Amino acid sequence: MKPIIHREWQALWLAIGFLTRIPMLVRIDYSPQLMNQCSVYFPLVGLILGTIYAALYIALMHFWSPLVCLVLVTGFHLWITGAFHEDGLADSLDALGGGYSVEARLRIMKDSRIGTYGTVALVVALGLKVALLAEAQPVWLALLLAPMVARLAPLLIMGHLSYVTDPDKSKSKPVADDFSNTRLALAAAFTLMATLLLTGFQGGILLWSTVATLGTALAWGLYLRQQLGGYTGDTLGASVVFAELVLLLGLASL
Repeated sequence: MKPIIHREWQALWLAIGFLTRIPMLVRIDYSPQLMNQCSVYFPLVGLILGTIYAALYIALMHFWSPLVCLVLVTGFHLWITGAFHEDGLADSLDALGGGYSVEARLRIMKDSRIGTYGTVALVVALGLKVALLAEAQPVWLALLLAPMVARLAPLLIMGHLSYVTDPDKSKSKPVADDFSNTRLALAAAFTLMATLLLTGFQGGILLWSTVATLGTALAWGLYLRQQLGGYTGDTLGASVVFAELVLLLGLASL
């Protein structure tokens, strides 16, 4: 039992290190298998991030207006995650907007330069995110929930599509290899229970959480299958941004 607990503890910290700039406080016995196992903890890492964002927002509210606080929290988010998912959004939109074949799209996606499609997508996504957070009530709850709920969407895509990029040049390939539906079910169950507990079993928020995860995974996944024949690490990052925006649209409407 102890080795299993130790390995899961390492998988959690590996997920934290993979998705954020938070220093890993434990020694990791890295392996592709452990990298694959860590994916189940992506929603938990999102909850940790959401807790930090909500606490930071509440603290900043003592000094500045809500809008200024949200911009500062968004800037902190970009720093602590290394703009990991936003980079995936920009690369994905550049590739899908500018490529006329699967090969061209994959080639553009690997280009480190950002183009018009990626730039516009980032500006719109970040601006819309701040605007929707400003409309959500309470703001701290939206900041808490969105990172957790959104990080289930890429796991759903991984569970139902094939990986299509060069495995030798991919950072996320070990995560995708032989992705376990059992771990997907565990991540989904955790996200569901955490959402229910944090919101006091509010049906409207649960509905929008479901739309954000299943809806984003279905719509984005079908589009990726048509355009690429599967997914890449960048498109998984884009799915997190899309899922957050869908959830925030719902919370703002509530």
